[in-house]
Amino acid sequence: MKKLLVGALLAVSLLALAACGAKDSSNGAKENTKLVVGASNVPHAEILEKVKPILAKEGIDLKIETYQDYILPNKDLESKALDANYFQHIPYLESQIKDNGYDFVNAGGIHIEPIGVYSKKYKSLEELPEGATIIMSNSVADHGRILSLLEAKGLIKLKDGIDKTKAEVKDVVENPKNLKFDANYEAALLVQLYENSEGDAVLINSNYAIDAGLNPIKDSIALEDKESPYVNIIAVRKGDENKPEIKKLVEALKSKEIQDFILEKWNGSVVPVK
Repeated sequence: MKKLLVGALLAVSLLALAACGAKDSSNGAKENTKLVVGASNVPHAEILEKVKPILAKEGIDLKIETYQDYILPNKDLESKALDANYFQHIPYLESQIKDNGYDFVNAGGIHIEPIGVYSKKYKSLEELPEGATIIMSNSVADHGRILSLLEAKGLIKLKDGIDKTKAEVKDVVENPKNLKFDANYEAALLVQLYENSEGDAVLINSNYAIDAGLNPIKDSIALEDKESPYVNIIAVRKGDENKPEIKKLVEALKSKEIQDFILEKWNGSVVPVK
């Protein structure tokens, strides 16, 4: 009986020690920080996939949520379903803040996607005929970008003294070819309109062009200058830009490893910024 009692007490003691050890181990182990980032499929999500192992070494588990539109990523950031998003350029972010009252900030610029003009009918802008129809996104935040491109290529002239990132069709003061602008389409539909030979030319954002298998450098008849101010950024809720995991995300995205990947993968269709 005595032996059984001693054995039972020993067993209880061992279990207690094991339990304490497990608790200490659990408390001592540092859990990884979870970071949820919303992104367009291409190139943003592909770039983030390359960043995953870099952040993992820093104790950050990166989860990527992909989107096919430009509306939901900001809605989900506001609702806190996302910690950050990576899909939009600065003028678009500014317009969304103005229109929706979002309390967002730019945590860091990562890359530029030069917007392009595509046509199934013509091989250059010079070939566009009198009264040609130019199809473009219904996103007003993109209109200044598109019109600036057409002005740089000599097709139109915008009103002097305006902020060209905010230019609209009404700001066109010279239009020698009497070009017609059709801005009634979601950006995601522009590739399909181009494939269907709609209009005479279609202006397509590079993320949609690349996602559809187009090469902006080879397939466009004109491409925005690489010095474009339309830098794609990491957007976060105000105050979150100082969180360590957000700082590490931006740092990783701007690392030489990722910048080299962008240049090699897209060969100029996507350009990293310093």
